[in-house]
Amino acid sequence: MWSTAIWRRFILPERGLCFRRDFSSTIYVSRLSYYTSDEDFENMFSRFGRVEEARLIRDARTNRPKGFGFVTYASDAEAEKAIKSMDGRIYGGRLIFVEYAKSGSQEDKT
Repeated sequence: MWSTAIWRRFILPERGLCFRRDFSSTIYVSRLSYYTSDEDFENMFSRFGRVEEARLIRDARTNRPKGFGFVTYASDAEAEKAIKSMDGRIYGGRLIFVEYAKSGSQEDKT
């Protein structure tokens, strides 16, 4: 999944810390309508490239969407195109935010 990742380092010399962020072809979409369907979600982002996976996160008890999800593209360029085009747009009557998905651990101490 992270094989196409772009590694970037941010160094804070005053603390002696080195942060490494993993930007990949997976994006995070938030503030979605709770009535967004899986099909609508995938179709909304398929125009920017080949979608390998589109996941709406659902409540375990009610199975209703929680209002956010993840989309994985075939390439980083497609993910970047989707972010630039969809971040801050209105979809389903709601202002949505789109950004790179963050990986688990982002801090390396050196």
